[in-house]
Amino acid sequence: MKSSTEEMTTTSQVVERLRKNGDDNEFRWKDGSFVAAGKNYQPEDLKIVKTYRFEGFSDPSDTAVLYVIKTNDNVLGYSLDAYGVYSNHDDEQGYDNAIRMIPVANRDEQLLFEV
Repeated sequence: MKSSTEEMTTTSQVVERLRKNGDDNEFRWKDGSFVAAGKNYQPEDLKIVKTYRFEGFSDPSDTAVLYVIKTNDNVLGYSLDAYGVYSNHDDEQGYDNAIRMIPVANRDEQLLFEV
């Protein structure tokens, strides 16, 4: 599936596009909050502006989801997760619950890539 400007079929291509735009802050789940750009954020401080899902043709472990996230103070970045049963966090329930609490903008703009 193509994005509006070019085809991006791998997570590294999406992250590279974010890096080139200076928006490659990684939101990591740590001690009950998302941490990026040296700050801690709660789900209510964030908005998911785009979601990319990547699904492998033959290997279920090739599935991933990348959330492009914007903070209420305009920091843009991403959170990357293995998709489904392969998701692996130290605080799995905390991350999964927190990511579900983040409001999502324009759900119809989600993109699915098969690699």
